[in-house]
Amino acid sequence: MIARALQQLVALGVRRPFAVLAACLALVAGATLFAASHFAMTTDTAALISPEIEWRKNEKAVETAFPQLRDVLLVVVDGKTPELAEAATVKLSAALAVDAAHFRSVQRPDGGAFFDREGLLFGSPAEVRASTKALIDAQPLLGPLASDPSLRGVANAFATMLTGVERGDIPLSRIDRPMRAMADALDASAQGKPAYFSWQDLFAEPGASTAPPRRRLILAQPKLDYGALQPGEDAVAAIAAQAKTLGLDAAHGITVRTTGEVPLADEEFATLEENIGFVGLVMAAAMLVTLWFATRSAKIVAAIVGTIVAGLVLTTALGLAAVGALNLISVAFIPLFVGLGVDFGIQIAVRFNAERLDGAETGEAFERAAVALGAPLALAAGAVFLGFGAFLPTDYIGIAELGIIAGLGMIVALVASVTVLPAMLMLLKPGAPRREVGFSEAAPLDRWLGTHRKAVLWAFGLSMAGSIALLPLVQFDFNPLHLRAKDGPAMIALMDLMRDPLRTPNTINVLTANPEAARVLTAKLSALPEVAEAVSVDSFVPADQDAKLAVVQDAALLLDATVNPFDLTPPPSDAANGAAFARVAEKLRAAAAQGTDPAARSALRLAVAFDRLAKFAPAERDKATLLLVTPLGTMLDQIRSALQAEAVTRETLPPEIAGNWVAKDGRALVQVFPKGDSNDNVVLRRFTKAVRVVAPTASGLPVATQEAAGTVAWAFVEAGILALALVSGLLFLVLRDAKEVAFTLAPVVLSGFLTLGSCVLIGQPINFANIIAFPLLFGVGVAFHIYFVMAWRAGATDLLQSSLARAVLFSALATGSAFGSLWLSQHPGTASMGKILMISLAWTLVCALIFEPALLGPPRAKKA
Repeated sequence: MIARALQQLVALGVRRPFAVLAACLALVAGATLFAASHFAMTTDTAALISPEIEWRKNEKAVETAFPQLRDVLLVVVDGKTPELAEAATVKLSAALAVDAAHFRSVQRPDGGAFFDREGLLFGSPAEVRASTKALIDAQPLLGPLASDPSLRGVANAFATMLTGVERGDIPLSRIDRPMRAMADALDASAQGKPAYFSWQDLFAEPGASTAPPRRRLILAQPKLDYGALQPGEDAVAAIAAQAKTLGLDAAHGITVRTTGEVPLADEEFATLEENIGFVGLVMAAAMLVTLWFATRSAKIVAAIVGTIVAGLVLTTALGLAAVGALNLISVAFIPLFVGLGVDFGIQIAVRFNAERLDGAETGEAFERAAVALGAPLALAAGAVFLGFGAFLPTDYIGIAELGIIAGLGMIVALVASVTVLPAMLMLLKPGAPRREVGFSEAAPLDRWLGTHRKAVLWAFGLSMAGSIALLPLVQFDFNPLHLRAKDGPAMIALMDLMRDPLRTPNTINVLTANPEAARVLTAKLSALPEVAEAVSVDSFVPADQDAKLAVVQDAALLLDATVNPFDLTPPPSDAANGAAFARVAEKLRAAAAQGTDPAARSALRLAVAFDRLAKFAPAERDKATLLLVTPLGTMLDQIRSALQAEAVTRETLPPEIAGNWVAKDGRALVQVFPKGDSNDNVVLRRFTKAVRVVAPTASGLPVATQEAAGTVAWAFVEAGILALALVSGLLFLVLRDAKEVAFTLAPVVLSGFLTLGSCVLIGQPINFANIIAFPLLFGVGVAFHIYFVMAWRAGATDLLQSSLARAVLFSALATGSAFGSLWLSQHPGTASMGKILMISLAWTLVCALIFEPALLGPPRAKKA
């Protein structure tokens, strides 16, 4: 009945081409207006999987309790010195905090007033004693610096220490380290080289296990526009602009980078756009060339392309009406529609040419083609429709919506191919073909397949057995980071962070009933060998506080007057700075003359540098002020804060810290860090498994990626079984022969196994991007094999010499060359999809042209 309806539609296009094209133009115009006014696309990857799955519910519970953890952007500030990193982070975080146009919240997870004051308490008692001892030992240098934070004060600080050397109170070697460090910095500055000086490094205990950090982090939650391809682009640009305005760049010893889920996603789409024009050009050129060789007529090529474009516009409008917004997977309906639309167009055009070669006029040729192809085309479209519809019950929403749009697209493609294409060709009046449409050259191959049928079937059978044996070796790479371009700034920053096990994004979150439950769970998780550290709100309450505070308070009594002098010396003039350097240079030479050890050499080098500063123009002393005095203020402020440490309890934690770990409803968060290389899938699997044994409701990136892999894999298994059942039912309903149903589906299954086996042999893992090749393989494969089976059951002989073989060959070449151009993409995921598509279509073509004819065997009489 459907075949008869298609024949009537072809007749309509042949007899009333103007009316058909007018109706088509009206529909396309309406669809264009609808699509333009309703177009929406979300780049939110979380929307690709059903929110009703248990692990998604756990993820949602954490996001609901702590909304500040979702859609975050991490700013990594690296400085050549700890002071530069801290000062830059303070400036940048303050600037971003007032930028309400781009950011919802801005915080410093590893810095700020709380950590400045209480930071010492987070070290061990031995580390606290070592840090305070280093400050006490530096008291002779700190006093002059704090009372006179200027170049004169720096010079006088060395003068004070040298006085102690002159009296014999301390050896010159005791101050070798500060002399050498300052001489190095001043020499580099004088030579025009990048020069940096750190007072924190100078006062840090040599060989201490903890060094002053040169890296600081800012955590920002940007305002995103999911209607844009790069939702966080404006926020990232705002950070770059602020950094530029504040002079936070390499020239000033600062590097500011952004990473996190938002810029990583934006960077991925930017990579997709990078050479999309070139890929699109190659795709279009490859398809046009293939269409030309298939039809040998520019007018027919134009008609097929026009039909596909019209159908694509209609499908886009229908898809938007059906699903509301496209997602990152459903947008793949475009190449899918083009591929199968080209197949329908080539099938009709080649058969049309074959009928004209036999003497039929244009209209009659179309009507004959409709009689011959009506049933196969209808059956192929129906099978593809059901194949993609099988994804609807799955939890993989992204591909389920692709199934809806692709299913609608198959209807549109079929109707357009039997109405618009005949109507356009009736008006274009392409010239009659001048050469044979089929492949007479394939006669020897037809005979060879007939003679060696069993050997061919055995060969394919062994190939399938080998592919099945390789199935356990198929790799499924669930790590989404492996699909991203490795040279993007956000990706480079992330890989750098991932080398630090306590800054990796591969952390697990566990939501507990209250802070006490979080404390108990933290202890359990910290004991696991797969866990580097577990953090909860109580992790911000230092242990052994009484002992540590006693040490800090003792240091504060000794150092308070030193770092908080009652009288500050008035700022010196430039001349006073020069005079101070000249005076101390003499003292340094005198000290150097007392020996020949490394300390004496350092004193002499510093004397030369101070002499140079005393004699040079004021501009050189201004440079020295930036080099030495600016970080001095940062260091002194941090010492003052650290000496004011006081007891910390859960109740006295600042709201910006406590709020990240205890929700408004009282539930508490535990964050777990993996031990080992967090970019290693094996490490992540073990880590996730171990944590979920203790905390089954765990969520976070390691859980999400592994569970998403399982969800996607099961969706394909579930849809594959359902599609096989539905398509088998449809084929049996039409063919009424279980053997013919098997003949249609066996090559599809075979090509799938051969594709997976090829992936193992070439070392290509299956990932979230290239797995889309398999439903495309199913759709194209089912269509090809239906054509051959229905021609065979109608009594056709010498299948490889027929116009059908030509249509199938060029349809596969058009689809393969178009999809294969994706291999040229700069985006690793898209490139891997192009590779798998090429492999799968190559096997589909081999199975259609070699295995299928051998499987069908001798021609059979046409069924009644």
